[in-house]
Amino acid sequence: MAERARKGARGPLVIIGGGEDKEGERTILREVAKHLDGGRLVIATVASHEPEGYFEAYERAFADLGITDLVELYVKDRAETLDPDKLGMFDGAAGVFFSGGDQLRISSQIGDTPIEQRVREIHERGGLLAGTSAGASVMSETMLVKGTSGESYKIGDLHMAPGLGFVRNMIIDQHFAERGRFGRLFGAVAHNPRELGIGIDEDTALVFKDDHFEVIGSGCVYVVDGAGVTHSNIAEAEPERSLSMYDLRLHVLSAGDAFNVAKRRPAEMLDVQKSHAIETIQAAT
Repeated sequence: MAERARKGARGPLVIIGGGEDKEGERTILREVAKHLDGGRLVIATVASHEPEGYFEAYERAFADLGITDLVELYVKDRAETLDPDKLGMFDGAAGVFFSGGDQLRISSQIGDTPIEQRVREIHERGGLLAGTSAGASVMSETMLVKGTSGESYKIGDLHMAPGLGFVRNMIIDQHFAERGRFGRLFGAVAHNPRELGIGIDEDTALVFKDDHFEVIGSGCVYVVDGAGVTHSNIAEAEPERSLSMYDLRLHVLSAGDAFNVAKRRPAEMLDVQKSHAIETIQAAT
């Protein structure tokens, strides 16, 4: 990690759609453990109004994967982000994992605080940053907060807010197919066509590095691209009218597939692996 820090390489992001397997193969948690290399993991349960049980579940799930140095970070309000004991939890940490709950609670309680700064420092020196469910949504600059699931998007039925901005040009939604959230992601893209809409199924994650991500887990990742849209009624329609858009592009990716965010196109894994190999060689020289 020290070598990566000298080169200014940020660490990987593991962005999870929620409901990750904690008892079976634990494919996603194994990926998290791999990037920690036995180091400390901070489990941030900030998103929950009642965090009891979250930390214990991850403690059990990671124990068999060789990760035993775990600490729980929880703050009831922003004042606690100044607590030296809470800030000390990040000392020597190899990664931070945001659990589920309410994404607005994460951004409102730790945004622009010393805790957020410590998280950024870990990521910028090469450490892992992971988030599941609410912890996934908060990764983007523009964060989906609320919207109806299971039906077509109605004009005005969407709430968005600033996220923590660890990834750019993407709006992330989670529990995607399971809760029928296609309509609200289409609505988010209609509001922000320059940003890719990313829907992640449960027990599914994207592993993000530089301008690529790879899909792991049992479900799919849906990429909604509004750059080529030729018509949208988002600005003119009356509230409660259904959204219409023409020429919207949709990609459906499953485990092993990769996507180039900069090019807004699916990528061959060979190209991604080659890019990572070049990075490794550069970091070693």
